[in-house]
Parts: sequence; structure tokens; C-alpha cells
Amino acid sequence: MKPLTATVRLQFHSDFTLDDAVPLVPYFAQLGISHLYASPILKARAGSRHGYDVVDPTQVNPELGGEAALERLIAALRQHGMGLILDTVSNHMAVGGADNPWWQSLLAWGRRSPYAEFFDIQWHSSDPLLAGQLLLPFLGNDYGVALKNGELPLTFDGEHGRLEVAHHEHRFPICPLDYAEVLQGSDSPELQALATRFAALRDAAVPLAAAQALQGELAQLHADGVSLEAQLRAFDARSEAGLKRLHALLERQAYRLASWRTAADDINWRRFFDINELGGLRVERAAVFEATHAKLFELIERGLVDGLRIDHIDGLADPRGYCRKLRRRVDGLLAARPLETAVEHFPIYVEKILGTGEHLHRDWMTDGTTGYEFMNQVSLVLHDPAGEAPLTELWQRLSERPPFAEEVRQARALVLNASLAGDFESVAQALLHVARNDLMTRDITLGALRRGLQALVEHYSVYRTYINALGRPAEDETFFQQALSDARQSLPEADWPVLEQLQVWLGGQRWRSLPPGKARKQLRHACVRFQQLTAPSAAKAVEDTAFYRSARLLSRNDVGFEAERFSAPLEEFHVEAQRRLGAFPDNLLATATHDHKRGEDTRARLAVLSERGPWLAERIEHWRALAASLRKDDADGPAPSPADEMMLLQTLLGSWPLDLDLNDTGAVKTYIERVQQWQQKALREAKLRSSWNAPNEAYEQACAAYTEGLLSASVHTELRESVQQAANAIACPGALTGLAQCLLRMTVPGVPDLYQGNEYWDLSLVDPDNRRPVDYPARRRSLDDSTALGDLLSHWRDGRIKQTLIARVLDCRRAHPELFRRGEYQPLTVQGRHADKVMAFARVGDGERAIVILPRLAASLLGEDALTPLIPAQRWDDTRVVLPFDYSPANWSGLFGNAAVSPTKELKLSAALAEFPVNLFIEHD
Repeated sequence: MKPLTATVRLQFHSDFTLDDAVPLVPYFAQLGISHLYASPILKARAGSRHGYDVVDPTQVNPELGGEAALERLIAALRQHGMGLILDTVSNHMAVGGADNPWWQSLLAWGRRSPYAEFFDIQWHSSDPLLAGQLLLPFLGNDYGVALKNGELPLTFDGEHGRLEVAHHEHRFPICPLDYAEVLQGSDSPELQALATRFAALRDAAVPLAAAQALQGELAQLHADGVSLEAQLRAFDARSEAGLKRLHALLERQAYRLASWRTAADDINWRRFFDINELGGLRVERAAVFEATHAKLFELIERGLVDGLRIDHIDGLADPRGYCRKLRRRVDGLLAARPLETAVEHFPIYVEKILGTGEHLHRDWMTDGTTGYEFMNQVSLVLHDPAGEAPLTELWQRLSERPPFAEEVRQARALVLNASLAGDFESVAQALLHVARNDLMTRDITLGALRRGLQALVEHYSVYRTYINALGRPAEDETFFQQALSDARQSLPEADWPVLEQLQVWLGGQRWRSLPPGKARKQLRHACVRFQQLTAPSAAKAVEDTAFYRSARLLSRNDVGFEAERFSAPLEEFHVEAQRRLGAFPDNLLATATHDHKRGEDTRARLAVLSERGPWLAERIEHWRALAASLRKDDADGPAPSPADEMMLLQTLLGSWPLDLDLNDTGAVKTYIERVQQWQQKALREAKLRSSWNAPNEAYEQACAAYTEGLLSASVHTELRESVQQAANAIACPGALTGLAQCLLRMTVPGVPDLYQGNEYWDLSLVDPDNRRPVDYPARRRSLDDSTALGDLLSHWRDGRIKQTLIARVLDCRRAHPELFRRGEYQPLTVQGRHADKVMAFARVGDGERAIVILPRLAASLLGEDALTPLIPAQRWDDTRVVLPFDYSPANWSGLFGNAAVSPTKELKLSAALAEFPVNLFIEHD
């Protein structure tokens, strides 16, 4: 099998199955990919478009073709020496509905279920209505209303002999111990006999096994024509007697049905963020770990899976413990793999959002992250700091919104008091128990704990810290202390002592400093709950709120980005590259993912605006004047608001299709639908004038009408053409930036990851737009190494130029794997007139070297009317790269044109980039 040199991420679903990927394998191999990087393939909820809503981790998803299709895909990969890295979900499973057998068992049997400890449930609630019950906030109405309206009918699943309460797609099982109540009084002697036997289950030693046998008999009676219709009719809640019977029956279950609106405040089980349909797992328990990973371990041992990607690692109780356990478990399987699938090392990656100054803990025994921080590093270095002041002024003047850091703080406060209020209260209650265990702290009130906790979480600059039995790790201390300091500034002095106590409890005090017993257990529980609160609060506040409220420049708003930072010096990028080489040399390098807010080339194009701040400000004002008649007025102000209007205009500039013909009504309509889909999501995520929980349809419709009018109404031709002209003006320099970004991903330390279809230009928006079908036949046809560079440049809009760059550089990586995997990273000095517009570095290995050269912040060198993304050679003037080693043209070759070197060891840009926008030189014998 080939060494890990490059991955391609594929999103599998029912319309793109494992078998659909088989004929693409030769193309990926030709492109230079060593490993296919697959979205989750275990059985997910029917119709899932992403696979993260797993309902049965013990089998490969039948919708994807099942295990047989996986084997066919692996066989195709092996023919080309390629491997498979698999995305897996350890934090949660899909719940609700009726398709998760573990969850359905839990609902039927409660704490007697073998899966009762699989899900992260707080069975001991302070709410008397939840004593020993699980809150199920899945009803479309309040419980009483739904019951009285007959929206919760008692039904019978004849195939499996199960009694259930139905509500839309949900099926809430009745505990078999209560079947006797439903079946008794039947005219059928067989049902009467079964009722007696079901009643006896309460005294059975193993009621689950006995109940399953009785349910089988009930199913057989149904098949033989015995009807339960009369028994079910007696529980029809549309009659007073039926309502009482059904309510009494439901009250005895292990769950309590409730409106979906109760989830935020009352839920007593951990979810994935605030999604009721995704229930948190307690994978830290050995039985849960083994059960949820059994199929993965089998596939690894059989040699079918060659690497893992762990989704949402920060949701786990103990990420470090999980990763180290997984590493030991996986490494123990490698010796049993078939010889032809042997691997020296099995990579494990974690999906981790890193904050400013944060780095992945090295003692987790992983190979790194999935590359969000690299996306941020590349973005920062491709933004011009000169644009920060004018674009900040423009945004603040038009939107009247606060700075991004304040947006985040306000958003955290919002989610802590709304969608995550129940999770927040759970942490506060846990801390209250800790306080009550000590005479010195028992007078601290719940109110004071709530105030201190909220202030602390609001000011967290990272997703979470990693408290363990020894306290807070040294790597986390800076972030915690900063949050503590900021929280102190936002609270009155009377609450400062509570903050100091939180500092002690939340990792300042070792759990082991307490004797074994209740107090230590409660302290540990409080720490775990706290860390499982800060991560979702960060995600919901930043990615799903603040990013849609702030639009100084949208290219700086994406998953894993530090949006409060506009740009970064080149030296910082070099330092991070060298740090990655030393700590995680096989870290994945991504510039696009299934979760990104904007495609990699959408962001690259928008980054050009950092070089043209005043130009953009002038056009925004002009467009707003032309669009005055498109705006509506309502009680809350103009629709769209100035902020939403500016966000839309930036979105159009970044995503405007390269081939859009304004006279092609079909193409325009398709584009309008894409933008409106993004727009609705943006408005609801912002939670200002609309939201998912309370959609403001009038405002949304006014914004949609604005978009449609701008892009299609005949009376707004001038506005539309002006926006198109501006988009075209930054398209070419945007392509240059995109090529630079692409080359960096493939040449700096780490493993480049290509997102599906992005070998062509990626001008997508947020999901589902970034998960549209890929035209692979076109990509296979165009992959031709013999195509002349001049032809690629003159037809740069079709995307082949980017595909060729990827193919040639990945081919070079494949030919020199150790150079790019472990070779030293050396920043190179650039001198001359445009030295500030060049980035250059060398990769130096054992007997082999490479030089990488690319423009950055160089839109001005292209000129206003550039026809290709190639900067004319003469415009580089005397700009040159200074080489620290001997360079003989006879021993070096450029992937995109060769260059002459002067006797002073200086590589002139006019020669190095004479034929192509970027270049890579490789030394050969």
C-alpha cells in the first residue's frame, strides 16, 4: 500500500453510494490521491445525507450498499495501492424516530435495559415530574394538547408484537410489563392468557428475555387473525375515559413525553449541541466503547480500514483517555491483518477546533487534527492587513453591530439562557452539590454559582479545557486564567469569591486530593459536565450565531477561524508550519470541508477584497442606493437590515458563478435558489430578526424578494450588472489566490486533504450547497498532463488549471514522499520591489530538496483588466528569492516552467513565475 501522501474526502449517502465510488478510484489514483477519506458508513437514519446520525453501529449502512459494497470499494482501492480513512462518530447516536434499537430498548425498559448506561442520562432529576424518567421533547404540541387531540394513539406493531405510542415518525414503546393492562378484558381467550403471562413478568428473574418470547407469541396471534383493535380503542384519548387510561399508562413508562420547546430548559440527557435527535453516548464506559466500536475494530482487523477520523472529540467526557485507549486497541489489531494490508502505522485524526494560541495535546497519541486550524492559518496569511481599517469602519457604520469578540460573548449568553439552558443548569446543580460537600463553601448559593459560571463560560476563548485527575494540564492554564480574568471584569466584586472557588473546583484542585467517595465523584462529575458545556456553547455561539451576525469580511468567517483576527504576518505562518512538522507531521491539511461556511475559492475571491477595501466600500454604498426600492420597511426596521444586506452583497461577490449568463433564465433561477437557501439559513442562525425556533416569515420573504429582484428583475438591470462587473473584477485575482492556497496545502508539512470535486473551482456556500453532486465524468475527461500551460491559462475559468496544479504537485509528492512528509521546512528570504507580495520556502530532506514560490496579496500586479491569473513577468521587476544553498539549473526542474539562476544564488520571480501563477522546483540527480 502507498504511504499516506494525500486524501480525498467523499460524502456518502443513498444517491452516492460506496459502489458509486468504485469507478472513480482510477481517477483519484491518477490525480495523486493515496487514501480515500470517507464520511461515516455505519448504519445511519434512513435518508441521511451525511451519516453522522448513526442508529446501528454494528453494521455497514445498507443505503450505501452494505458490507459487500465496502468490500468492492476496498478491492478497487487495493488494485491501485490506495487505503481508506474512515470517519466515525463516538460522541452520539441518532435517537427519536423508531430506528435505533438501543434507544428503543432504553425507552421500553428504562434502567433495566442493557443499554441504560450507554446514553448520557441524568436519571436523578430535581424535577418531581422526572423522577427516574427520561424527558422526550419530541412532541409538536404540549403534552396535554397532543394527548387530548388524539396525536398520541396507542398502536400495535404486528410484525414484532410491540405496543407503541405513535407521534409522526416517532414510536414510543410501551414497557412489556404494562401489556397486561392493555390486553386484559379481551374477548379472545388467547389474548386473555397472554395478558396473564405478561402480568407475571413483574416477578420474572429475567423479564427482558421472557417478554421478547411473549411478544413473539403476540405477533403470531396477530398473524393468525386475532385483533387488538378493541383493546387499542379503549385507550383512544379523544374520549375522557380513554384519555385517563392512556395518560395513566404513559405515566408508568421510563420516559415522559413533552413538547419540543421543553428541551432547552428541562432535558435530562446530553445531546449533540442542542439537537434533540442526537443523543450523547457514554463512550468512556468500557462496555459502550466496545459495543460502539465493534464493527470498526472488525473492519480494521480484516484490513479494510487504514485510518480513523474521530468526529467531535470535544463532546466526550475524556478525549485524552478515549484517544489513548483507541490507539492501544487499534494497534493491538494490526498484527492480525492480512499480510497484503499490513501497515506500519495506523493514523488517527480528531476533529478539533483550536483557539488562538492553542495546540493539540501531544499526549493523546493521535496523528493530529482534520485541519481546520490550517484553513485559518492560510486564510490569515492571504489577507492584506491594509484592508482591516476601511472594512471594519464600513461594517460598523452600516451594521451598527459590536466587534466580533462582543458578538461572541452576547451569543454565548444567548445560547446559555436558551437552547443550552438545561445543560447550563445541569452544571450549576453539579457545582452546587460540590459546594454543599464542604463546610467552607456550603453557603454559596445556586444563584451565585449561576452568575459566576455564566461569566466564565461567556469568556472562554477555546472550546474546552481537559481537566483530569491531576487537575488542569499546563497547556490549558493560560486559557482558563484568561477567561477567569475576563469574567472578573464583568461581575461585581461580590461575586469574585465564587469565581475563585470555581477556579479551585474546575481543575485547580486534584480529584485525588479528596478521599474516595461521594465528594470526589461529584467533583469529577461537575468538571466533566462543565467541559461538555463549554464546547457546544462555543460552537453554537461562534459558528452558528456570531458568524451570521458579523460580516466585516466573510472570508474570515469559517469553522475553526479566529474571525476577530483579520490577517497575520508571514512569519507566523512559517512558525506554525515548523511547529506542525515537529509535533504532528501527518496532520491533515484542509481548505474545504463538509462543514465549511464558504467554498475554498469563494473565500479566496473574497480575500482579494482585503486588498481593495475603499473600492468595496464605494461599491457597497452605490449598490445600496440602487437597491433602495428593493428594501421594505417593517416595525423592526428595513428588510433586509443593512447588516443582512451587506452580508448578501459579499456573498454574491464571492459565489458569483464564473460562467453565469444573465440572459440564461434557467441558470439565473438556479443561482437565486442557491443564494436564497443560504440566506434563509443565515437569517435564522443569526437569531436577530428570525430564528429556527421562531421563523419570521415576513422578514425572510422580504429578504428573499430582495435577492430575487436584484438578480432577475428587469428594473434592476443596472444594479445586477454592476454587481456582476465587481464579481468579475475580483474573479481573476481570486483565482490566483485560490491557486496559491491550493499549492500551500500540498507542499507545507502535513497531509493534503482534497474535498470532493474541489479539483475544480469551489464557489460553494454553506451546506447543503457544498454537498451538491460532483460532475466526475467531466473531471476524468479533463485530467490530461499533456495540456499546454497556455491553454490552461486562457481557459482558466473551467477549472482545469487548478486540477492540473493538484495532479502535478501530488505526483511530485508521490515521487518524493519522505521529502514532503518529514523534510525540513525552511522559509526563504525574498528581496526586491515586490518582496512583500511573494511567499517562498524550501523543503529539505535527505539528499533531496524542493522550492515553493507563490504570490500573495498581489492583485495589484495582475492589473484591473487581467484576462488570466498569471502576473506578467515584467511586473515582478527585480523581485527575487534568495537561496541558502547551491542551485544548478541542470539539477533542478520546475513543475510549471524552468527558471535561470544568477551567480548570486537568487531566483528571479520574472523567470520562476513566467509561465504559471505559482511554481514548485524539485531537485533531481
